[in-house]
Amino acid sequence: MIGSLSRASRHAYAWLIVLLLTLTLAAPARAADAPAPPAPAAAPAATPAAKPSGPYAQEIPKTTVAIDMLPIPGGDFKNAKGETVKIAPLFMSKCEITWDAYDIFAFQMDMSDKDKAAGVDAKSRPSRPYGDQTHGFGRPGRPAIHITRFAAQGFCDWLNKKTGKKYRLPTDAEWEYACRAGSTTTPTDAGLKEVAWYYDNSDDKTHPVGKKSPNPWGLYDMLGNVMEYVTIPGEDPKAKPTAMGGSYDSDAKDVHCGAKKTQTPDWNSTDPQNPKSKWWLSDGPFVGFRIVCEQ
Repeated sequence: MIGSLSRASRHAYAWLIVLLLTLTLAAPARAADAPAPPAPAAAPAATPAAKPSGPYAQEIPKTTVAIDMLPIPGGDFKNAKGETVKIAPLFMSKCEITWDAYDIFAFQMDMSDKDKAAGVDAKSRPSRPYGDQTHGFGRPGRPAIHITRFAAQGFCDWLNKKTGKKYRLPTDAEWEYACRAGSTTTPTDAGLKEVAWYYDNSDDKTHPVGKKSPNPWGLYDMLGNVMEYVTIPGEDPKAKPTAMGGSYDSDAKDVHCGAKKTQTPDWNSTDPQNPKSKWWLSDGPFVGFRIVCEQ
């Protein structure tokens, strides 16, 4: 067919074929040179659960009472035995738990009369105390006393249900670490009077919390006023409870961050019940507690 065309037509037809070949070969190159389509946007990262990074007030729902909590930085320290112990960050109550908060739990002040009459939550609340649980020291602003460690742990369980957080008693290591607040020394007699109520200055009674100077991390009454319950990881479940820090009734030599006392029969010797109350200590006006919250 091409042979029958004129010379001019053959030239035109040849140029047409060259043009078509050029366009065909250039198309893949242009496709390769084209920018890639944008990648699909990455899904936003999950937002971690909000955790307080500074002091906060834990309100007890449906009451006007709140417990001030302070952040305790993680770290390690040498305890009273000279052992190096690592502590995770946590929150600790600024003061010992007072009657203002404990009474709500102990006397069902957060419940309606109907629920009380029906016995709702009765097994997880303290029984009625035998005698004056304040020991005549007074109530508002003062540490809750005459209570067992079982009762202190019950308070934590109750507060957890109320708030959805994880409150508990501190371990002995956590308590000593927070008490020391980075220090390796024990207060002198003069310094002790600034931070603690003990035998020499207490007038033989507890005092409202937060009236002495705090330690460097802002915690009040870690020493003196009342001994504070701790837990000891790995201890025998039947072991007698331990409390730390000394109390208003302690000599100066027994008021320091490593001070420990284990419950003895004297702490509830006059309780007439058999078996003895698991909630109240008839002869324990010198022991109370504070709480921690895990970060």
